Amino acid sequence: MWSPARSTGSPEVTVTREAVLEALKTVIDPASGQDIVAAGVMRALNVEDGTVRFVLEVAADRATAYEATRAEAEAAVLAMDGVTSASVILTAHSTQKAPPDLKPGRRAAPQGPEKVPGVDRIIAIASGKGGVGKSTVSANLACALAAEGRRVGLLDADVYGPSQPRMLGVSGRPASPDGKTILPMRNFGVTMMSIGLMTNDDQAVVWRGPMLMGALQQMLMQVQWGALDVLIVDLPPGTGDVQMTLAQKAHLDGAIIVSTPQDVALMDARKGIDMFNQLNTPILGMIENMSTHICSECGHEEHVFGHGGVATEAKKLGVPLLAEIPLHLDIRLAADGGAPIVVTKPDSPQSEGFRAVAKTLIAAGHA
Repeated sequence: MWSPARSTGSPEVTVTREAVLEALKTVIDPASGQDIVAAGVMRALNVEDGTVRFVLEVAADRATAYEATRAEAEAAVLAMDGVTSASVILTAHSTQKAPPDLKPGRRAAPQGPEKVPGVDRIIAIASGKGGVGKSTVSANLACALAAEGRRVGLLDADVYGPSQPRMLGVSGRPASPDGKTILPMRNFGVTMMSIGLMTNDDQAVVWRGPMLMGALQQMLMQVQWGALDVLIVDLPPGTGDVQMTLAQKAHLDGAIIVSTPQDVALMDARKGIDMFNQLNTPILGMIENMSTHICSECGHEEHVFGHGGVATEAKKLGVPLLAEIPLHLDIRLAADGGAPIVVTKPDSPQSEGFRAVAKTLIAAGHA
């Protein structure tokens, strides 16, 4: 797990790799008693324009114990003159071979379901059709879980329409110190990766199915996620290659279905549920988005897309209705502004549903 931070050092000072290594030699590896450089747990050091990035690679069963070491290493770097930010990832040993570069046309080797190194659980956020607010739910749920103290990752798997960089206020391209692994971005306590970080805002991703499957598998296994309690996967709408690849290649712990209450959306939501049933993926619950609208001027409540349809469907299927999220201007403005509503207005009625879902998932042992 890593967190970007800023120091008060002078940005005019040029930071060298050698100076950073010397600073890190003051941090002791608790397992060997040596400094972390001599012990070999410090890997993939990257120093560029005042930003320092590296990983601490430790045994999987020691990840929690090394959190204090990670924080000490980050503090040692931030204390250096000229360091403006530091990103330190705590990751576990992996015996898997590094995936190929994330490029169109490259196919990942066929593999069965496998655990993502360092990730305890994976939850997919899905919808049968587009435009129901699935990505908004994903971003707010990830931030709500982080606010509850969980170590959270968010994978934007909506390859054709990636929106998480905008919603989480993240820009720039992820670093790849060795040309094989990718260091994800982070904001609001959420570690995030998206194909949108690797393309221009107006650039279309024109890929066929095999390219999509390869890209998804590489974003799962090639990214240095670190130690996470839960990885939220924002899926594209529908029942296509990305959904099948996720369920077949990774140990998926469950799916949450997002729908508006209108009949057309529910028709497609049923198909999404049936797909996950065929893939033996548990449905953790449903969320009714854009459930009701309250006029900001007069307080009149109206159900623009109908009301209660998702609750009825959830009861019929025997799955929980996790929340009814209102249709509200503040939710849209927060998402477009790069900070989800649970971050900008955590105590507002508009945030209440997202926070309730996060607490429900934690209480049930899903996150």
